[in-house]
Amino acid sequence: MYSDKVMDHFKNPRNVGEIGDADGVGTVGNPVCGDMMTMYIKVKDGKIADIKFKTYGCGAAIATSSMTTELAMGKTVEEADKITRQSVANALDGLPPVKMHCSNLASDALHEAIKDYKKKQEEKKK
Repeated sequence: MYSDKVMDHFKNPRNVGEIGDADGVGTVGNPVCGDMMTMYIKVKDGKIADIKFKTYGCGAAIATSSMTTELAMGKTVEEADKITRQSVANALDGLPPVKMHCSNLASDALHEAIKDYKKKQEEKKK
């Protein structure tokens, strides 16, 4: 059974879409279940000023993507990089054990977007 928060984020996902000129983009997938996620971040003054996602997957995958964007919005890049699969699941009042891999993907996609952002910042310095 899904919590009310999971159902809310599945039925009314926040921050869906793409950011064309994103400062960081992270894409992850799980070939076992077929879920795919891409996170886009826009960073201003060291903080996540905008974040969007596109997810192809089950309800839990969509809900965890939505919640991850809410957890990361307004945080510094370093704070957002500390968001874990467990913190995403906790913010959604839990996930069934069989769906925990979905929250894994959402935080992984965020971490990949942050990694991409940091790489681009390093390249600018050169």
